Amino acid sequence: MTRVGFVGLGIMGAPMARNLVKAGFAVAGYDRNTDAVARLAANGGTAARSIAEAVRDAEIVITMLPADPHVEDVVFGPGGIAGHIEPGTLFIDFSTVKPETSQRVARRFGEQGVRVLDAPVSGGEAGAVDGVLSIMVGGAQADFDAAKPVFDAVGKVAALVGPSGAGQFVKAANQLVVGGTYALVAEAIVLMEASGVDAEAGLEVLAGGLAGSRILELKRKSMLARDFTPGFRIDLHHKDMGIVLDAARQAEVALPFAGQVAAFVQSARAQGLGDADHSALLAVTERLSGR
Repeated sequence: MTRVGFVGLGIMGAPMARNLVKAGFAVAGYDRNTDAVARLAANGGTAARSIAEAVRDAEIVITMLPADPHVEDVVFGPGGIAGHIEPGTLFIDFSTVKPETSQRVARRFGEQGVRVLDAPVSGGEAGAVDGVLSIMVGGAQADFDAAKPVFDAVGKVAALVGPSGAGQFVKAANQLVVGGTYALVAEAIVLMEASGVDAEAGLEVLAGGLAGSRILELKRKSMLARDFTPGFRIDLHHKDMGIVLDAARQAEVALPFAGQVAAFVQSARAQGLGDADHSALLAVTERLSGR
């Protein structure tokens, strides 16, 4: 059994760790939320009491954390992974962070002889639970090949898209498309409902045509019901849109619609919807129309 140290057992990390256990990995998990650690242990994993304990003797170390400061702290902070990981270990960061953060981690761990992949994911909580995430990977081909059993356990598709940091650029593009699609679906719902149209039937037709999308497939019913139970929170999408705009500046390209989507997500956050699902962009659209 391949030994895995898994740090970060939140909405995404917990089901991913469980799927690794189901696939036959020996998973030692750590999170500051002790209940999350206990749940992993109840599902066949091992409860680690510290980062050091999770990393000890691990052949693969995995992190799934909310944002750059968390990655910086868990990797480089006191008691962090960098002080305990052994040369030759494969480190996979599933977190969505700035490309430069992933590149910095890769440089630091490269000096320690640690193999590194940045591997942000798309698919939300449902994708994590079902093990059908899309995984965008930056790093070396040999390391990607070595990580394939992990990717197969937690995802449906994984692609090596370039060197360290490349996965984060692709994830930024993903979040731009997702945010923009949610915004347009929200406007379509408001337009149909305000016009006296059966919006449920209308979205059914849209989902089957050229306007169809994964968002229409999975989210149209919950959006019509105004059920914004978080699978992926507005606060996190706000963070990701910041990454998109930073990446655009770094690449020196103009992304005018990215700015509009970022402002839309910021508006949702300013209206107190930070803990709601990103489909709550519908509520923002309704308020703009006084509905």
